[in-house]
Amino acid sequence: MLSAQAVFLILLIIGIAAGLLFDRFAGPGWLSRQIAGSNRMMTTSALVGVAGSFVGYHLALLIGIIGYGALLVAVIGAAVMLWGWRAMR
Repeated sequence: MLSAQAVFLILLIIGIAAGLLFDRFAGPGWLSRQIAGSNRMMTTSALVGVAGSFVGYHLALLIGIIGYGALLVAVIGAAVMLWGWRAMR
């Protein structure tokens, strides 16, 4: 079983990676990034990904999924949160 600090760091890494990958592959086009500033958008995507990973992980724990399965749900939670955030924008 992983310690609480290890889980925290893994969730941060999952969320940041998901946010940056999302911004890279599913984000706005090149012209929009040049006008709005890519650093600000990348930071926002990373933060939304982190929030999604924490929500997914804790929902997994609530429904009884533990261990590495909960981390997989954290990845799914980050993806769903990023997709919903993009749909709302």
